[in-house]
Amino acid sequence: MLGQEYLPAESRTLPALLERAAEREPARVLARDEQRSLTCAEALELVARRAATLVDAGVGFGDRVAVLSENRLDVIELWLACAWLGAVIVPLNTALRGPQLEHVFADAEPTVLALESQLVERLDYVGNAPAQKWILGQDVPPPGEPVDRTVIGPGDPAVILYTSGTTGPSKGVLCPQAQWYWWAVKTGGILGVRSGDVLYTNLPLFHTNALNTFVQALVYDATFFIGPRFSASRFWPRIVDAEATVTYLLGTMVHILAKRDADPDELRHRVRIALAPATPAALYEPVRERFGIELVDGWGSTETNVVLSTAVDGAPAGSMGGITPGFDARVVDENDEEVSPGTPGELVVRSDDPFAFSLGYNRLPAATVEAWRNLWFHTGDRVVRDVDGWFWFVDRLKDSIRRRGENISSYEVEAVLTAHPDVAAAAVVPVPAVEGEDEVLAFVVPRFGAQPSPEGLMEFCEP
Repeated sequence: MLGQEYLPAESRTLPALLERAAEREPARVLARDEQRSLTCAEALELVARRAATLVDAGVGFGDRVAVLSENRLDVIELWLACAWLGAVIVPLNTALRGPQLEHVFADAEPTVLALESQLVERLDYVGNAPAQKWILGQDVPPPGEPVDRTVIGPGDPAVILYTSGTTGPSKGVLCPQAQWYWWAVKTGGILGVRSGDVLYTNLPLFHTNALNTFVQALVYDATFFIGPRFSASRFWPRIVDAEATVTYLLGTMVHILAKRDADPDELRHRVRIALAPATPAALYEPVRERFGIELVDGWGSTETNVVLSTAVDGAPAGSMGGITPGFDARVVDENDEEVSPGTPGELVVRSDDPFAFSLGYNRLPAATVEAWRNLWFHTGDRVVRDVDGWFWFVDRLKDSIRRRGENISSYEVEAVLTAHPDVAAAAVVPVPAVEGEDEVLAFVVPRFGAQPSPEGLMEFCEP
């Protein structure tokens, strides 16, 4: 769709995109997991009926529905049903527990919580969980009679995603309807997604990447396939079984796959290209030669969009790439003055199109103003722009931990550790991981007379 006319503003909502897909190709398989599939027409009917279930639960325009689940089509179904009503879905990281869940429930105030049975015990330590709880695959009320969709606009909230803060609790990012349209248009454009593609991801549905992949299928007349969490030993068989043509990875996943012994399925797949943020430059050519897959890097954040990409012609491997059409980016000093090429500074970004970025942070107006000061979003990334215009990552401006593609809040890990009855204080820092990015190192001060074991603390911190 890059280089073509964009849809009009009123069509840049999830319900409008679903209706468009059902009208264009009703029999096309829109979404699949390993248990079931939905055509465009089936998805449209099911969403209108599932919305009736939400209405019966008291969900309406602006209300929130939280989901605590591994990858399954039920999450997409609930997301679209919420959008049908103008409600907001809140997908929760399945690693959250105790204090983190209490914070999210207090901040988002969901009317309903849908979760998987194996995660129910997580609520034993949470005092403010929603009264209405649905166990996915067990006691979710059946779909009702189809309801008319609520009139919504491209700027109405569709999702709240909680990003990891480094100095405090996670912030809820308000992502509007049109942000997902622009995510899909821009990401699908740099990947060359086309009609008939099968877009396979095993990244979690509580992050932007996987949700964006589904909307790419809506926009580009493709099929979305959501797989289980990443397994190096089963990755290629799953890719082959899904008949995937495009996939979505993280740099650490690429590193792990490249280190493994040869697998017969690694040459039987149909994948031509993969979005693989944070992949080291040294892996691009080996991956192309061994697996026959072209890697593309892209920079974005929950608050923004795919602003930078190595799909821009001439971008060197290992860089952050150049600016994706429709966005702007600069490197600035502490006074927001643009610095000269080769000088490190903070990456700030903005969009040419309305609602391509988030609306700000839920219930945090001061943090929103601070992040968007001077009409640029301040990313917190220290980068360099070279004389040819390519961007290169240096580090984060603030302390942060990034492990296997996840931003980890040291504050929140420390909060869990200090909740242990034998711990008086804790500090968490990043250390280099063998496969790239970070590993988590915790320093613990025991309470007087206590001797907590590392194994016991690890078990206490497990989801």
